[in-house]
Formats: sequence, structure tokens, C-alpha cells
Amino acid sequence: MNIESRLAQIGSNCDPDTGAVSFPIYHATVFRHPRLGQSTGYDYSRTKNPTREVLERTAAELEGGDGGFACSSGMAALQTVFALFSQGDHLIVSLDLYGGTYRLLEQVMRRFGLTASYVDTGDLKALEGALRPETKALLIETPTNPLMMITDLAKVSAWAAERGLLTIVDNTLLTPYFQRPIELGADIVVHSATKYLGGHNDVLAGLIVSKGRELTERLAFLHNAIGAVLSPQDSWLLMRGMKTLALRMERHCENALRIARWLKGHPAVETVYHPGLPEHPGYEVQRRQATGNSGLFSFRVKDARMVEPVLRNIRLIAFAESMGGVESLMTFPAVQTHADIPEHVRRAIGVDDRLLRLSVGIEHVDDLIADLEQALDAAMRETGAA
Repeated sequence: MNIESRLAQIGSNCDPDTGAVSFPIYHATVFRHPRLGQSTGYDYSRTKNPTREVLERTAAELEGGDGGFACSSGMAALQTVFALFSQGDHLIVSLDLYGGTYRLLEQVMRRFGLTASYVDTGDLKALEGALRPETKALLIETPTNPLMMITDLAKVSAWAAERGLLTIVDNTLLTPYFQRPIELGADIVVHSATKYLGGHNDVLAGLIVSKGRELTERLAFLHNAIGAVLSPQDSWLLMRGMKTLALRMERHCENALRIARWLKGHPAVETVYHPGLPEHPGYEVQRRQATGNSGLFSFRVKDARMVEPVLRNIRLIAFAESMGGVESLMTFPAVQTHADIPEHVRRAIGVDDRLLRLSVGIEHVDDLIADLEQALDAAMRETGAA
């Protein structure tokens, strides 16, 4: 079936005893054994839960992997993946990285001897320059957040495989509806499922999908051993959100591209970072490896003094962190999502005091443009800028 049908039917054929179209929530933490030496397949919910199992099977199927693992957050998913590595190991990581991932690597994992180098993972020369004998994997965000840098996944995954490295891809922004990294050569895909997969800003969750039996077995062990698993209630909420993923992603994509084109012509805006614009450096690669774009992109205003009045004057769009929900949100990355990245690193890649990030929701696009127009115009009047 097409992915739209598979999404709409999540869990609907998984309970033959009752025929429930919405798969039940099994809150039980323990399960009876029929007799000594026998099990129903469920013993303790940290290891395996019927509701979570349906979600995990669905995630693996959608991404084209062999195993899926639902975690209590996107960061819990990354922590579980990082547990694959040992003291002294080294990772090559996307330069324009989500601040929470940078914090986990630099303030937590580095204390245990796992180190990372940050480069433009779309540049093979940069990858070669960062490669060390102790390098074990690449961690790639594509598109990156917030500057929308693009990595050619097929090319880079092949480069990594030739050198015996794992390729880990954060697919949060595009979801398996628009991009399937495992089909392009990746070994592991991670999601902050809180974002587009959940889609309603009401569930905190992370997902891991792996390819290959040995790797999947190692992650299954770590998932159970670490125990940062998703609750049955949140597993059900995530499945419910994913049923409408196709419809939502199409609307996010359409709305965001129209707004990005509009922002290009506004006198207060200097630069728009959207991979669906032909002038974007990763435009052709993105068209080749993905079937659409998310609702997330960034833009830079011409004067830093405009940032505060823009954020104060938006009305329909909320000044709030996160992304991927049906409601539109605007964020100031330098002091919010990327605050844990040192200032000199942020500025070097372009996350400065003029950059705003917009997560475009599914509202009517004309209303969103009208809100941006009045906020930008108010900022220009207040500052006398542009």
C-alpha cells in the first residue's frame, strides 16, 4: 500500500480478538505467565508492551528498517544510540546541530570518553579531514536546524560504509513521509517524535529505527537496559497523531514554501533559508532524495533591533520553542534552541542575533502571512530599520 494508507491504518488490524480499529492502551506493567517456563510474549512493560510494540513495528515498516524502538523523548533516543559506543570512540557530526544534541555530546557523553567533531557533512573533503582511526559513526541532520543545510545521504552513506562507519540520520524534520534515509544507505534513523510525527504538541516521544539483525539486537538490548521507553498512553497518542501525518506534512510543506517566497520580498528580511527555494545551496540534492519539505525554515532580518518587536507583535503565530505541530511557532534560536552552543560556534555557522526560525503550521496561509506582515511592519516602524 501507499504510505498514506499505511499511516491511516496504524493499529487498525492488530487486535483480532476484539476487532478494535483503535488499538487498545495496555497500561499493565506485568503479565501473567501461563505456567513455569512459558510466556505470552509479554513479561514486563519496560522490555515489551503490546501498545508500544504496534508503534515500534509501524516505525520500522515506514522507515524500511528491521527494528523500531520507542523512547521517552528524542534525547532519550539519542542517548540510547550513543550507548552503542565506548570510551575513546569518536563521531563526526553535522555542523549546524540542534542545541540539545550538542549539549548531550559535549556536556554528558564527553565525560564518558565519547568525542565529536562538527563539520559540514555534505562536504566529503570536510569528512575526510575529520576522520580519525577511532571514528565509529556519522551523525547527520538533513535538513539541519535552523539553517537547512543539506547532506547527500546516498553519497555520504556510501563513503561511511567504505570506511566501516555507521551512518545515523536524524529524520525529525522530514519524517518517513518525505524522506527515508535507510533506503539511501543509512544504518540508524532517529526522530524526535514530539515534532511532526506526533504533530499536535501534546506528546513527548522519540523513535529509533535500525537496519540489520546484529545492530537491531544491540539496540534492543540497550533499549531495555537503559529503560528510557515510551509509556503505553504516549505510544497510543503518537500513533493517533501519525494517522494524519500525510495530510499534515503536505499542508506544512505548501504553507511554508509560500511564506518563504513572500518573506524574500519583504524589505525587513535579508535572507531566507528554505531548501525548496531554487537558490538554496542544497536545492538539487534535496529534490533528489526527498519528496517534499517540512514546515520549518529560518530567515534573517536586516537589523537585530527588529527581533524583539517581531516576537512581541506576532498574534496568530506563537513565540514558543519546538516545531512540527499544527500550530505555527516562531523561535529565536540564539537564545532558545541553540543557547547551549558556544556563541563563537553559533556565529560561525550563522545562528546569530538576527536569525528567526519559523515552524509553519496548518492554519490558512493567508492568515499566517498577514500576521507576519503586521509584525514585521511594526518592527520596522518601532526601530526605524530597513
